[in-house]
Amino acid sequence: MRQGKHPARLVVGISGASGAIYGARLLTLLQQLPVETHLVVSRSAEMTLALETDLKPADLRSRAAAVYAIGDMAAPIASGSFQTLGMIVVPCSIRSMSEIASGVTTTLLTRAADVVLKERRRLVLAVRETPLHSGHLRTMAALSDMGAVIAPPVPAFYAKPATIDQMVDHTLGRLLDLFGLDSGTVCRWGESGQRS
Repeated sequence: MRQGKHPARLVVGISGASGAIYGARLLTLLQQLPVETHLVVSRSAEMTLALETDLKPADLRSRAAAVYAIGDMAAPIASGSFQTLGMIVVPCSIRSMSEIASGVTTTLLTRAADVVLKERRRLVLAVRETPLHSGHLRTMAALSDMGAVIAPPVPAFYAKPATIDQMVDHTLGRLLDLFGLDSGTVCRWGESGQRS
């Protein structure tokens, strides 16, 4: 039996929706925090990464403490006994969101999210889709009822971002706030240091 306390762990899922830069940058921000990251990337996310960035899947893997194949249903993150702070899926495709909501999971990414829900841990889904039809909205409402946080990556312009990187970092900082993790990238309303 393992003795002692495990490090704080966060599961990161990257699915195939547009916005691969969010997942890649999140992994970089987490490297600077006292968190052990456990990464699972869908096959379609690897294609999106190639289409939207100059990064390779190996670049993502190098930023995580542990990496699991999308089909590895025996991975530690597929079990509720593996303790974590929870999971963030960024970006989260409608397909992944729908699988998670149904509980009929076919990949490690959606299984790990289902585990987080059943264990009553924090699940944050950065759903990247617009416009949304009523089926999408009903699915989001169902997930919210189950305890998930639906947090689309929406830029905050009150921070007066000068670059796309600043917009991405602020958004990711707000997502990490949901786990009590301060990335130092959030320009907080009403606090000193707000850009002018």
